[in-house]
This record gives sequence, C-alpha cells and structure tokens, in this order.
Amino acid sequence: MQDEIQKLFDRMTDPKESEAYHFADKLGSLADEEIKDKLIELVKGEDWEVSYLACRALSKTKFNEEALDAIFEKIFDRNNKAIQGAFVQILEEFDLNNRFVDLFRVYLFGNFKASTLAKDYLDGIEFDITPRTIKKAEKHWNHYLHNPEDEGSLAIKKSEVEPMFKELKDLFE
Repeated sequence: MQDEIQKLFDRMTDPKESEAYHFADKLGSLADEEIKDKLIELVKGEDWEVSYLACRALSKTKFNEEALDAIFEKIFDRNNKAIQGAFVQILEEFDLNNRFVDLFRVYLFGNFKASTLAKDYLDGIEFDITPRTIKKAEKHWNHYLHNPEDEGSLAIKKSEVEPMFKELKDLFE
C-alpha cells in the first residue's frame, strides 16, 4: 500500500503529468493521518501548483479544519499575494461555516481576485456567528481602516462592511 501511495504522490507532483488532478483526488479519497500530514506539508511548500493540488486532495478528506488552517496560512503569506486567488478559489470545496473571520480578512487584505471570491463566500455561506466572531472581525476592520493597502477601495469596502456589521450586531440585540 505504501508503494501505491508514494506512486500517487509522485504522479501528482510530476510537472509533466497531465492527469495530476486525478491523482490528487485519489490521494484525498485514501487519506489517513500520514497522508494528510504529507499533503499539508506540500500545501506549505514552495511550488504553488503542487500546493494547489495538495489542497484539492485535502478537500476530499475528513480533515477539514487542519486543511483550512494550512490553506489560510498559505493565503495570508505575503509572498503568495500574486497567487492568492487560486487558493481562495479552492476553498469552495471545503466547509467554511466556521471561517467567517478568515474570509473577512481575505476580503479586506487579499488581491483583487481573492477579495472578490471572499466577498462571494461571505455573501453566500451561512456562518456560525457569535458576538466573539463579530469582535474579531471588527478588530481586522479597524486595522484595515488605519492601514488600507489601497486607498481607492476604502470607500467601497466601507459601504459594504458597515451595513454587514450592523446586520450581524442586530442578530444579537
């Protein structure tokens, strides 16, 4: 079995392999703790295409939270700013209902594609929201207000975020 697993990893990570997605899906369907750990290691690696395939494999496993921790770490790494969108896009394969704050951060600080996709998730997912979740999101919002990366988008984000916070706070009053 170990030989078969290693062959799947080899095929998935081979840059010349045209069926790499197939091997990623196969690995995901066979994932145990050891495979999960190796996939998470690949997510954190330097080759973004292999990282993406490892994310895809993890999306087929039962290790949702651990996988999401690694993927959001990859997304928030400033060195990955140019490729954030691909990693935000793969998030659609995961259960994100406990990740409001992470998605909100991507919306605020991500590149254009990542921010747009995060906004779609924020609008379309039913999150588990608590007053603590709102406080954490407000902390990131205040940071953004005082350190906007793009002054031009500040007004747009303000017009979207302030009503969102009002609606969320109204849920608890």
